[in-house]
Amino acid sequence: MRDLDYYIPAAALFLALLSKVPALVRRRRNPTTTAMAGLLFTACAGYVFAAPPTIRALNRGTGIPNISAPLVYVILSAFNASCIALLVFWREGTGQDARRTARRWLASCAVVACLIPLFFALGDAPVERLRDFDTYYATTPFIREMIVVYLGWHIAVGAVLPFLCWRWSREVSGWVKAGLRVLVAGFVLNAAFGLAKGAAVTARWIGGDLDHLNAYIAPPVASTGALLTTLGFLLPQGERLAAHWHTWQTYRQLGPLHRDLGALAPDTPAPRLPFLALGTRLSNRECDVYDRLFALAPYCDPYILSAAQGKARQTGVDPQAAFAYAAATMIADAVKASRDRPDILDDSAQAAGLEALGPVIAGGIDGMARVAAHYTASTHGTHRTRGPAARRPRVPEPPRTPLFDPCVRKTQP
Repeated sequence: MRDLDYYIPAAALFLALLSKVPALVRRRRNPTTTAMAGLLFTACAGYVFAAPPTIRALNRGTGIPNISAPLVYVILSAFNASCIALLVFWREGTGQDARRTARRWLASCAVVACLIPLFFALGDAPVERLRDFDTYYATTPFIREMIVVYLGWHIAVGAVLPFLCWRWSREVSGWVKAGLRVLVAGFVLNAAFGLAKGAAVTARWIGGDLDHLNAYIAPPVASTGALLTTLGFLLPQGERLAAHWHTWQTYRQLGPLHRDLGALAPDTPAPRLPFLALGTRLSNRECDVYDRLFALAPYCDPYILSAAQGKARQTGVDPQAAFAYAAATMIADAVKASRDRPDILDDSAQAAGLEALGPVIAGGIDGMARVAAHYTASTHGTHRTRGPAARRPRVPEPPRTPLFDPCVRKTQP
């Protein structure tokens, strides 16, 4: 790897760490969140402090040749410990048993983290080595022991965790399964990094020369392994992102219908919500649409619903899509009728309209989103309505029937 190549993944990991800061502040007592933040921090720090320019600057800044070596070893050992702790919390939850297991692994890492600087302090490494520290000092007393402790811990972690991740991946599916499979590859490469360095060090002990494994093979293998490991832990977050995307798409699809129905129910002061509170925004918009559909019920013609559904079925579409199209057609006709005859209310029309709207409301938010999409396509085309809806005569809201009262408006102080 070239000197500056270390900083590119470090920058990406730092951005990922910044994205976790809000969750870390809100859930700082959650061990899973803490372990994820620790993993991203140690992975980022590992790349930064393993880069030759950083090694050179740190060594000269402190006046201690090779001080970067034990620092990088400790950081990478902590990275391995964070991986283990996060896997434990993923697999076993955050109960007391899982916390005890994670603490035992962290205690083992703490022992390694204490031995590494101790052996470095007892040894003597006066010549600065930016790329071949392990092989150059492979036979130096105490420095040799420091290298063995670090590589032993790294190889042990890299050998055990792939089997655990693979076995677990056979029990799950989706994003978690994909993340575990990527973790297997990452931990295998981490083990290969340790074995390559171990082979080079062992060769020095017996008088051989495999320094190229340490200087040119191990660094890119370690870099790829660390990236894959971090990616494997981040992949399960894709499920949450997909859910947020689905929420946003549903919220956006309900927009035109929500605006066109705006004059059909009394205005209610809307709570001030942060932009990212998509779940609450969607819930409030859903309730608004339902409220206004109740007011629209007297103008909903079940015959239009039936005719449009039959027409759609003749084109060969599935029943779900046919009903969404028919409901959107009925609602569009009802909106037009409410504008043309704003003061006409009839009890029989009210009952018939509620009966026609029943399946629409029973379909839930996803069904309503499909109806809203057809409504938008038929009434707005590809252009979005911007700005407040035009002022229209307001229709008195009919009394609610408990059967059709799907939600209570959510408000926030």
